[in-house]
Amino acid sequence: MYSQHQAQYFAWQLTRRLDSEDEDKLTSAIMDAQIDLNPHQVDAALFAFKNPLSNGVILADEVGLGKTIEAGLVIAQKWAERKRRILIIVPANLRKQWHQELQEKFGVEGLILESDSYKKAKKEGMKNPFDAGEKIVICSYQFAKTKANDVQMIPWDLAVIDEAHRLRNVYKKGNKIAATLRDALGRAFKVMLTATPLQNSLLELFGMVSIIDEKIFGDLDSFRIKYGRLNDDFSFNELRQRIKSVCKRTLRKDVEAYVSYTKRIAMVEEFTPSSDEQKLYRLVSAYLQRPNLNALPSGQRQLISMVMWKLLASSSFAIAGALNSIITRLEEDLENDDTEASVFGDLNADYESLDETAEEWSDDEDNKVQSENANRQSIIDEINELKSFKALAENIRENSKGEALLKALKIAFEKLNELGAQEKAIIFTESRRTQDYLLNLLENSEYKDGIVLFNGTNSDSRAKEIYKQWLLKHQGSDKITGSKTADTRAALVEYFREQGKIMIATEAAAEGVNLQFCSLVINYDLPWNPQRIEQRIGRCHRYGQKHDVVVLNFIDSTNPADQRVHELLKLKFKIFDGVFGASDEVLGAIENGVDFERRIKQIYDTCRDPGEIKSAFDKLQQDLAHEINAQMVNTREQLFENFDEDVLQRLKIDTEASLDKYEQMLLALTQTELSNHFLPIQGGFVIKSLPAGAPADIPTGEYALPRRDGDCHLYRLKHPLAQWAIDTAKAKKLAQAHLVFDTSVRDTKVSVVEELKGQTGQLQVCRVTVESMERAEDHLAVIGINTQGEVVHSEVLEKLLSYPIQSDFQTAFTVSPVIDKELSRAKQELLGDISQRNLKYFVAEVEKLDAWADDLKVVLEQDIKETDREIREVRRTAKLAPDLHEKLHWQKKQKELEKLRNKKRRELFERQDEVDERRESLITELEEKMNQTVEEQVLFSITWEVI
Repeated sequence: MYSQHQAQYFAWQLTRRLDSEDEDKLTSAIMDAQIDLNPHQVDAALFAFKNPLSNGVILADEVGLGKTIEAGLVIAQKWAERKRRILIIVPANLRKQWHQELQEKFGVEGLILESDSYKKAKKEGMKNPFDAGEKIVICSYQFAKTKANDVQMIPWDLAVIDEAHRLRNVYKKGNKIAATLRDALGRAFKVMLTATPLQNSLLELFGMVSIIDEKIFGDLDSFRIKYGRLNDDFSFNELRQRIKSVCKRTLRKDVEAYVSYTKRIAMVEEFTPSSDEQKLYRLVSAYLQRPNLNALPSGQRQLISMVMWKLLASSSFAIAGALNSIITRLEEDLENDDTEASVFGDLNADYESLDETAEEWSDDEDNKVQSENANRQSIIDEINELKSFKALAENIRENSKGEALLKALKIAFEKLNELGAQEKAIIFTESRRTQDYLLNLLENSEYKDGIVLFNGTNSDSRAKEIYKQWLLKHQGSDKITGSKTADTRAALVEYFREQGKIMIATEAAAEGVNLQFCSLVINYDLPWNPQRIEQRIGRCHRYGQKHDVVVLNFIDSTNPADQRVHELLKLKFKIFDGVFGASDEVLGAIENGVDFERRIKQIYDTCRDPGEIKSAFDKLQQDLAHEINAQMVNTREQLFENFDEDVLQRLKIDTEASLDKYEQMLLALTQTELSNHFLPIQGGFVIKSLPAGAPADIPTGEYALPRRDGDCHLYRLKHPLAQWAIDTAKAKKLAQAHLVFDTSVRDTKVSVVEELKGQTGQLQVCRVTVESMERAEDHLAVIGINTQGEVVHSEVLEKLLSYPIQSDFQTAFTVSPVIDKELSRAKQELLGDISQRNLKYFVAEVEKLDAWADDLKVVLEQDIKETDREIREVRRTAKLAPDLHEKLHWQKKQKELEKLRNKKRRELFERQDEVDERRESLITELEEKMNQTVEEQVLFSITWEVI
């Protein structure tokens, strides 16, 4: 039993805004998270909040350490603080993954904004679709750049940028996306995620940091002068110090004590296509290599021909369907219909990642417009040729790769048995038609039981039945979100985990699906983009995987280009084996994988014989070697790693005790407000009805805290029931009362509270809100005395308030003047602490501005030094002049240079004055932010007794 006074105290404790150095800062975010957190992730999220004057941070953990989780904690904390204008910018193929992880792990709803949803919002009357209210906006780099004006209009509380190394060349004139996003996001607080903050040049570090804060370094020229070579310890250490406040990097070796990693084991199955399959490949590839084609729409040739190459390699069924779509388009062309969209739509129905690929390729798309008066006969001839290809494809009913799959499954499952893993496999294909073929193939084999399909629609009869059974099983629990799309995906994954053996999936399953219970990944079709492959394997090879993961690929023994692609991915990218898969260096060097994909396509488009193919791939491999700069890898390690000697100690931050304390508060508060409607159970509670005044739409049934198992409602701080309980408790005007605390009902004893047994006294709780540095902090001052008038320490009284009571009753008493005096002292101490903390941030900012101002002067000073050097050189030359004419020439040159130097000196003084004025202006801004406003509210006063 808890009193209304305690419930109100818990309500304020659960929702108060904490300062950035408080280890409980992230408690509300962690409470609501449905994840097993590692200490380094909490540490990184706390780092993001460390300096209230900061414009953002770069979280640069090595691959596989959970940067998304770290950003998720920051997002959840901002959300809890009601700072909900949040934008997430990600590569197009990661949008769904972010959307699902935010929803599942942090209980936060996202909105994927792309062309269709943007247009729909506009039609519905939204002036700016980026202003999404209570939803986090998720969009791609390309879309954010296209809609930069809309992005700039929103005063974002937080912008998260994933794969942020894409922006590291922002200082180069040609990088339009980076410059546009930097300007659009302005001074919004940014969290940039990248495993490769530095790849080929230290200037990239300038670029990344300047997006966070343009005042950390001066301009590009001054950075180049000061840090271009880092050939002395002073410059190196100075650079480390300057990036220390914005960059946080954790290494795999730092976390091995509590994160265990399994390996990847690569397997290859070679197959030899039949003579008809080889003939089809030769005919279609020769067709795709032609310079002029009527079949491919203007402005989309590069993209659609790439899709055709992929479908040709996938299956005869996939290419037959694609050929049919193109034939239909050409036949409609003869009728003069505008059918560009229809062929795109037909292909998208089969090749599901077409929309995302189109967005990624859009900057470099071939925009040549075909002649409107294409030769009618040439179109007819092309149709007839394509029909012959289609007929050949449709006559091929058995695919050699499919037969190889049956053989490979047997070997791979034997390997899983060796490893002690379950016999489960996910088979990835890039085509829906190939997916149907594989389903038919496996249904007529020994693997017919436990097959499940996963694709972009999940509308087949099998999926519908699984979804129907899943709804029955989880009726009344929070596992049912109400979104049929999300719930169907969850149902299919659960079926695969509990009953299934083989999941045949399109690219849709590579996004936002966690399959760590499965240990066999089969790339039936191998993407050319290494990041897409990493994403696929990462569905199974991730935190929580208990076994080594087998990765199986297929190689066409008759196709030298396919063989070289696999060789590059395996040997250069190391993507299929080892502990971590593709290295940071390689994935960073190729930016987003699309460039690599384009290079591969160019080879397929232009190389016709094995010699040309070998030469082109050798060139590509050589280019990759140049891009992966070993010296920069070493520099990055020295710059970013082990900033603090106590890093390993800090990584041992124990969140469990804090978490348990706050969860107990939430349960006690809820129990008090629900009263007789609350039935406690292990790890949660049951409610069968609601008290008067509670919102009618709050569901009844069983509730459990996050990270508990079972079919029930997840009880989070942001749950409507919790919000109602908190708001109700806060709103009450509480009369003075006497509370009798009972120490006998707690299993765990707190010695300082036990010492109060038999004593009585007074207690007052006052809320003090301090606003400064453009943010607010809430502090609960718990002040009390015993009967003898002695002050009881606030920490002891806080612990006392967490104990159940035996009884309470209203009373009236005069609050002791000792309490008033102690409250005044505590408030002054609090304000002093905040001032000291703010002073530390202020000093750090001033030092940053001083360094920035010095940087800006460096270029001018360097210029004067260079002119002085030229003057000395000219003077020396004049002395050695052989005749009067030449001596006069050099003396004249010397005077010109001296005049130029004097001009530059005057410019330097003027510029220094200008820089100093800007610095002083910024310091004045900082001083204004330091001003404190204080608000006080006495919540309640009680007398207490401990038995």
